[in-house]
Parts: sequence; structure tokens; C-alpha cells
Amino acid sequence: MGANTAENTNLRLKAVLDVLAEEVWTGEKLNAGAVLGEAIARVPLNDHERELLSGGIPRGHKTLTTATAKLVKAGWLVKGRSGWSITDDGQRATVAFAEPAVFATALDAGTPVPAGTPLPTAPVAKPAKSEKAAKAAATPAVTAEEAPSKTSKVAGKAAKLIEEAVAPVAKAVRKRKPAAKAAQPAAAAPAEAPAAAASAVSVDTIEQPDAVAVAGDFSILLGAPANWAPQYDEVQMELDQVDQLWKIAADIPAGFYSFKIALNRSWDENYGAFGVFDGPNHEVHHGGGLLVIQYDHRTRDIVLP
Repeated sequence: MGANTAENTNLRLKAVLDVLAEEVWTGEKLNAGAVLGEAIARVPLNDHERELLSGGIPRGHKTLTTATAKLVKAGWLVKGRSGWSITDDGQRATVAFAEPAVFATALDAGTPVPAGTPLPTAPVAKPAKSEKAAKAAATPAVTAEEAPSKTSKVAGKAAKLIEEAVAPVAKAVRKRKPAAKAAQPAAAAPAEAPAAAASAVSVDTIEQPDAVAVAGDFSILLGAPANWAPQYDEVQMELDQVDQLWKIAADIPAGFYSFKIALNRSWDENYGAFGVFDGPNHEVHHGGGLLVIQYDHRTRDIVLP
């Protein structure tokens, strides 16, 4: 760790590039929040940086999110609709400015990557020890693509988090009003009826918006430059073509959060609790970890994962 927040932030900016460079080797793709989270895991927050700001955001996390603009300005990072990606120059910067102090100086001074700097390559497996040479000779060779790397461990950890999906999102997230269901006797329809009705909707008949965003007081934790701003790439949800639900997942700190669903990158059409147009905010008490939000455009409301 560095001696102060400025040094720590530069170390984390380098870690952001390292994580993104490793993604190139593995083919795995982390969302912006996961990239920031991994950078902070590699360079942990100190006591001052762990202090929570408004919205339950750690000071150091917000500082890092804002500072990533320096990577964009240097031409080393691109923030796109599908997530963050490292440029070729960004990959070369991890080689040319491998030492943290050199990296910080080059980034602050706008120093270009020296011409002829090669792209980084994935680490390969270490040679077997001499006493195990015979055993190694009988084992199929390990290719560069198969060689274990630090990146594959990072990608595996992120995949495991998503797979476990243990976010306690449900406690304060408001559910849809079951008015239609309550209006009829319980025995009027079998238990499978709601699921059957949903599955009966043809995918071709569902007209989806061009974009759906989660705009709230935790947007910067997803990598966006500001909260409550539906125009940024980092808060856009992904449409699952199978179940026709828009989804987003990110690892964020514990706290009380509020948000709305905004369509087509503006507030012109937005939905709050119970799917009400321009309605009250959705609210969630989050216990920390993976936060999963899903939106169903058929009801204009969120659904619990």
C-alpha cells in the first residue's frame, strides 16, 4: 500500500489496467463494478478510505471511480456500453510502466507509451523440478492457453460470486401488488397458472425498449461518473433473450439504496415501485456483496431473482 490516498489510488489505477489486461488473456469479461472491486482487493482501503460517504460509498472507492477518467484521457481505457476494456496502448503501458512509481509519474505527466513496447503475454507454467522430470515427461504438455494464471483465478472468483448469487436484495425491495390475483378465489386457478401465463407470452410479441438503466444513489459504485444519471453505459442492464428480463449484477458495499428504472438513457420514461410511471423509488437494504436487479418490461416492475 501507498503512504496516502493519492498513492493508493495510483496503485489501484494500475491494478485496474492489470485486471483488464488479464481479461484479454482469459477471454472472461468483468463488469465495471467487479473490476473496481478487484483493484481494491489488490490494494485494500486504509481506515480513512473506508469511511462511508453519502449513500454508503467508501471514500476510497469513490476516489478510484473518479480517477479512472485519467486512464480514459491517457487512451488506455475505454468505457463502453458492454463494460470497460483496455486498449492496446493500455496493455503496453502495463509493460512499459510496470513499476508503480513509474506508472504514476507517466500517468500524471501524460507520458506516451514508448514506441516498440510489446503487448504483454499470458504467463506460462513453470518448468517441473528435476526430481519430477520423469513424471512430467509422461504428462501431456501444458500450452500457454491452458497454463494457470493469476487472471484465471480472478475470473473464476468473479464467476463464482455471480453463480452463488447470494445477494440479500429482497428485504426492502417492494414487490408488485397482487391485486389481480387477490380478486379471485385461491382455487380458481392451479398453482402453475402464473408461470404458465408468463410462458404463454411470445417473445416476438414483446416490444422491448432500446435500453434499460438502473439509475439510483449507487450508480458510481457501478463505475458511472455520477448517481441518478441513466445515460451512462455502466448502469445499463442486459436483456436476457430467454426469459425476456433485463438484468444487472454488481458487488457493492452494504447500505440502504434507492433507485428507479429509466428507459432509453433518459428520464422521459421511468418506473418506480409497483411499476408506476414516474412513481416512488424502489428501495433496498443491501447486506453487502452481490446485488442482483431484474426488470420485466411486461409489468414495468422489478422482479426478485
